[in-house]
Amino acid sequence: MSKNTAYRVHVEDVDQSVVDNVNIEDGAMLRTDDYLYMGHNDENVIVYPQTGGLNLGWTRYDDTFYTGADDNTKLLLTDGVEVTLPNNGGNIIRSHPSLDFYDVSNQKFVGLNENDVYMVTVVYKKSAANANQTHIDFKLTGADDYDRINMALGFYKGNNSTQNSHIMFQYYLDANALENGLTPKITSDGGDSKVWDIIFFISRTQNAG
Repeated sequence: MSKNTAYRVHVEDVDQSVVDNVNIEDGAMLRTDDYLYMGHNDENVIVYPQTGGLNLGWTRYDDTFYTGADDNTKLLLTDGVEVTLPNNGGNIIRSHPSLDFYDVSNQKFVGLNENDVYMVTVVYKKSAANANQTHIDFKLTGADDYDRINMALGFYKGNNSTQNSHIMFQYYLDANALENGLTPKITSDGGDSKVWDIIFFISRTQNAG
């Protein structure tokens, strides 16, 4: 035996701009061309589709300042001096226009909810005048224990040879990291080096919200 549901819900068709600015009511439903939203706990939650878009999604940030067109457009890393790995977000690609997982102004990885899980890929080109003795240390800073995400990256193609670096890691956001963000830091050890063509690709693999 089957029965009808008790209530028929009216769904309002709107543009995404309305969803982003509407006064949220629990249980109220809105539909755009891409998603079905329902008001829940002061948020408009996507109830269909269950994956992709705002539920997960990704962003890519390309630095357009340190392009490597010549030596003046490469970031010089002085031996032993820690710096933030910069990215001006001169070119940004998103799976959904509302998503931002990197704060360009403050140069920090950011997120949306406590306990979200993120996967990050960092790529750049690099070179060192003394490749045999030089390496680059990479780590995250800004919240307790996140500096355990760190690695040493060597130079394998010889002195002053351009080499691609590819770093991949994942983490969840605790309350501290959500509030303060996470900053990528690099240090050239054993000699000076240069980096350029920096790209951050960030995907949210779990939406804790």
